[in-house]
Amino acid sequence: MASERSASRGYDIIGDIHGCAHTLEHLLRQMGYIKRHGVYQHPRRQAVFIGDIIDRGPRIREALHLVRDMVEHGSARIVMGNHEYNALGYCTRARPGSGQEFLREHNARHNRLIQETLEQFDHYPHEWNEFLEWFYTMPLFIEEEHFRAVHACWDEKLIRQFLESQGSACIDEDFLHASAALESFAGQVMDTLLRGTDLPLPDNMSIKSKDGYTRKFFRTKFWADNPRTYGDVVFQPDPLPEEVARQELSEKERREILRYPPDERPVFVGHYWMEGEPAPLKPNVACLDYSAVKYGKLVAYRLDDERELSRDKFVYVNVERPEMGSTPPTEDSVAR
Repeated sequence: MASERSASRGYDIIGDIHGCAHTLEHLLRQMGYIKRHGVYQHPRRQAVFIGDIIDRGPRIREALHLVRDMVEHGSARIVMGNHEYNALGYCTRARPGSGQEFLREHNARHNRLIQETLEQFDHYPHEWNEFLEWFYTMPLFIEEEHFRAVHACWDEKLIRQFLESQGSACIDEDFLHASAALESFAGQVMDTLLRGTDLPLPDNMSIKSKDGYTRKFFRTKFWADNPRTYGDVVFQPDPLPEEVARQELSEKERREILRYPPDERPVFVGHYWMEGEPAPLKPNVACLDYSAVKYGKLVAYRLDDERELSRDKFVYVNVERPEMGSTPPTEDSVAR
């Protein structure tokens, strides 16, 4: 993709929002963004949203309007998250003969995940349809001279193949339909870039997650250096049983695990529900999802031209209970 970077511009890369609009306003103001003509702007910097604006949180509609206004006025950019992709599939009817009504099945789990979003747009159906169309304009990734951004995983081979086949970083409705088949190229692109890489649990094992979901696969680090055991590559909130974590990976599994080279430009992801104090995962890899909607932190990284990421470039706002009724600070009360 052609670089849009100017020498004086910095980027503020912001993690998963999930409807925490008030907290997002706090974070933007903390970083010196001022609301002018209804849109948050910074004189020298541009925000980059890492996706997952919708679902789960209390102010999804407000968050979408805030983010879209920034993107349309050039004060921000955005990549698609798996929740925006899920919404497209949930709201798009399958083609005749497919054997299903919608691309994303309307089962109990999927209904629950999108419930808050649909309820908050219940009286604004025209707006929701406009946002669904807007989701198609979100690229799956951003690649600049000094950084990369993708919601869950940077897979160089898949990204180059996708660009060659699509001609841009965005999907269209045909690609959405094709991606409903997970084993297809389209399905692999969307699953890997927006949800990450995974491995099956050994011996047909399954584990139940904190949210009651039974898992037979676990998400893996795409930046692990020389992993030897399952514990070296697992990357999800629910830990593996200790006996599984200690089990050695097979040579086939080790060969198949994706790696992000240490000499590549920094890459930023969200998606993974981190906890604790924000810090780089590696000198050139950072996750910015710190569980904002679970009363964690809404996190940004203030990137300039550095090739090695630094802990002191992370900024964040703790999400208080309730996100929900606090008033954003005035411009005079926040340091720029």
